[in-house]
Amino acid sequence: MLNKNFPLDAKSVSRLATRGLPLEVLKSQIDESLDMFIELSRAQGVNIIRKRGYYYFDTKYMPLEDAEFCIVDIETNGSKIEKHQIIEIAAVKVKNGKIIDKFESLVFTKVINPIISEITGIFAEDTIDAPDLKTVMQEFKLFLGDAIFIAHDVKFDYTFISQSLEKIGLESLYNRSLCSLALAQRTIVSYRYALSYLNDTFHLNPNPMHHRAMSDVMTTYALFLLSIENCNESLNNVEDLIKFSKSAPRLKRPKFDPFLENQEEKKKEEEKK
Repeated sequence: MLNKNFPLDAKSVSRLATRGLPLEVLKSQIDESLDMFIELSRAQGVNIIRKRGYYYFDTKYMPLEDAEFCIVDIETNGSKIEKHQIIEIAAVKVKNGKIIDKFESLVFTKVINPIISEITGIFAEDTIDAPDLKTVMQEFKLFLGDAIFIAHDVKFDYTFISQSLEKIGLESLYNRSLCSLALAQRTIVSYRYALSYLNDTFHLNPNPMHHRAMSDVMTTYALFLLSIENCNESLNNVEDLIKFSKSAPRLKRPKFDPFLENQEEKKKEEEKK
């Protein structure tokens, strides 16, 4: 997924990730010079390289073990960017399966809907001493750099963060992205793919605090490792992984919820006693 503000059309983006884009096609879609476009794209999180006369995302030639993945989660005080904002953000940077850096912050806000507070455990008074949105977004963008952006159901987190950057006067994100939910659907058999359900099933995070950003990030990190471990596809680079997460067949789900079946079996055993 790339931000809608990226100047190239969808077909050209696809070619940057696969068989390469010719110079004439690239230049026909940009307003600035080629060098300026490449520099601006790098500043917004994606590197474009030239190889054998064609242009590619550098992730097309980047082995998985060399890539930096940034696993992200946000909590917000509502779903509409026009009225609401991020109230907590957390992220870990992962390279070759290991966490190499962490980012975490509450974000100052005057109002949090009581329903949101009930879900997250975050109240407006908890954010009194937290930095404001502009400060946190500036720091997060520096932390993210050109890493591949990963989140569970990535579209919401990616879009909300990108629009939050625009809201404070910064450029939106161009980073390549990967959905951990979509990847799990193609590598792990589960009745449901909500993060909390997957955690209950596979014991990904021993101390979960659902709907708190860093806890959900750590659960997603463990899920990402499990998905990579279970993937039998030959993946030569990051773009192979992104393509696999989007287009490989989803695994067949069980017809019945195993948790409910276990509960029914326990109930029958108790009735026999």
